[in-house]
Amino acid sequence: MSFEVPNTITFTAIAIVLSAVFWKLSKIGRRPSSYPPGPPTLPLIGNLHQIPNQKRHLQFEKWAQEYGPIYSLMLGTKVMIVLNSDLAIKDLIDKRGAIYSSRPQAYIAQDILSGGLRILFMVLELPTPFYHIIDCQIQTCGKWHANFYLADMPIQIAHRVLNISAARTYVPYQDLESKAMLLGFLNSPGDFINHLRRYSASLTTQMTFGFRTTSTQTKEFKEVFDVSILESCVTKKELLTIFEDFGPRFRAQWFSCESKKLFLDVSLMMAAFLDLVPMLRHIPECLLPIKKEGRGIHRRELSLFRRLYLQAKQGLVDGSAKPCVCVDLIKLQKEEEIFSDDLAAYLGGSLLQAGSETTSSILVGFIQAMTIFPDVVKYAQEELDRVCGDKRMPDLNDVPNLPYIRACAKESLRWMPGFTLGIPHSVTQDDTYMGYQIPSGSTVILNVWAVHNDPKRHPNPRQFDPMRYIGDEQTSTNSSNNPDATKRDHFVFGAGRRKCQGMHIADRSLFLAIGRLLWAFNFERLLDPETNQEIIPDMNDLAEGVMMLPKPFQTKITPRSAEKAECIRNEWGQMEELLDELAQWKVVPEGLVWGDEHNLE
Repeated sequence: MSFEVPNTITFTAIAIVLSAVFWKLSKIGRRPSSYPPGPPTLPLIGNLHQIPNQKRHLQFEKWAQEYGPIYSLMLGTKVMIVLNSDLAIKDLIDKRGAIYSSRPQAYIAQDILSGGLRILFMVLELPTPFYHIIDCQIQTCGKWHANFYLADMPIQIAHRVLNISAARTYVPYQDLESKAMLLGFLNSPGDFINHLRRYSASLTTQMTFGFRTTSTQTKEFKEVFDVSILESCVTKKELLTIFEDFGPRFRAQWFSCESKKLFLDVSLMMAAFLDLVPMLRHIPECLLPIKKEGRGIHRRELSLFRRLYLQAKQGLVDGSAKPCVCVDLIKLQKEEEIFSDDLAAYLGGSLLQAGSETTSSILVGFIQAMTIFPDVVKYAQEELDRVCGDKRMPDLNDVPNLPYIRACAKESLRWMPGFTLGIPHSVTQDDTYMGYQIPSGSTVILNVWAVHNDPKRHPNPRQFDPMRYIGDEQTSTNSSNNPDATKRDHFVFGAGRRKCQGMHIADRSLFLAIGRLLWAFNFERLLDPETNQEIIPDMNDLAEGVMMLPKPFQTKITPRSAEKAECIRNEWGQMEELLDELAQWKVVPEGLVWGDEHNLE
């Protein structure tokens, strides 16, 4: 009997502990009644089993139609809040930006792959009363203030080097590259996707580091894009779709052998588990090869970005530098002495990676839309011929006189937004909205696809119809700041304090590309040789990876007239006189100004 009491106590204690553990586990994955509604959950995993690997944007849109402007998803121990209306985005991301401007903690993407330096994923966890310090951009005077300033410093720097004055500065780059793109379309129209990628990449390398990208086969382009693919292989399972669906020619361009090997070697699911279950991060690196692979990618990326940044720095010394973001960063670095070469290099590199594919993806969607909707081409060309005639291509001085071309650019951003679910935000304090509780630490998704395809907001949303925007004189920046959420044209550039700072530049790049392509070329459907029927691209057949864009499709691209073709050649001939034997600018082109000549405040 003397041994039974302790045994009874022990068994009772174990039973209590196990009951408590099971009770706690039973709560994981369940949705509290105070949270926004959402699809039914399962114990432990919540809604994880319901999130598809492909066409995720369509499932999120379906849930938006079922649950309204805001719903929640339970991802194990994590909560995801999805915003599905312009008003919800305005109310939370814009108006309550003090607590909705952070990012979810992305252990692999930020801490391992980026060394904590990538601006896109930077977590901001400042006490609300101190956000006004950042907004005022005060000079640091003492360690206590500097710590708060530094937490948001990269975002503020991006504001300063990508402001509207800087956007006007880069017009000569945009003029040159759009003419080079037209020549590419003229000489090899079947390779139009690569021409668009080169256009976007060269604009970005010039604006960021001061050098042109003359081909998608250059060493620098391959290095930048290969590093991006390596990162995505580790963090984005969706890239499997691109790898499987693009033909052999596209695979050769988009994936190097090293990328392919790493893609096969790395456990893709582990990256998600490390974000969802933080305790797994303590597993030794020898048992978690994704960490070792990720750190190797970071070292390679940092080396690349540092080399490009230091080249720009040396260019200032020897007089070869051209106006660009990195030159502005170097000057700010000297003035304030509060950020390192590594941070500056990563800021430039992050802008380079973000810009290299964004514009081209939108333009690929635009070309597809012109093939599917020929009436848009006809109407646009009538406007262009009326304003510009046959002997000159449109330029940025024509913006006020080409409202339909402006509307085509806006509709392109709405119709094929690239980032269909935006870039995730995170809320740093408990909040309530529409009577629902939003717990601190929740991931907040801007359901861009659902907003852009809401028939109440945009009737017949899959129709490419620029007439929606006739009379809308707003730039993307004006629109994003409009207090009336229903007047916002699109949400491609995000919202709130973390919205894309390069939207001024993107607006101009899209206008020039779209206007000049429609001025110069016809876009027609090919005929099926067997049926003699027109081949209409499938607008719903999309490649879902880092950016969403149409899968390769067929279109017939021809110059509208011999006069326009000759104009393209003549314009490029004049441009070539400004370039050296490596097709780089001989001198700073007319119209470009240095950072200290435009406002960096």
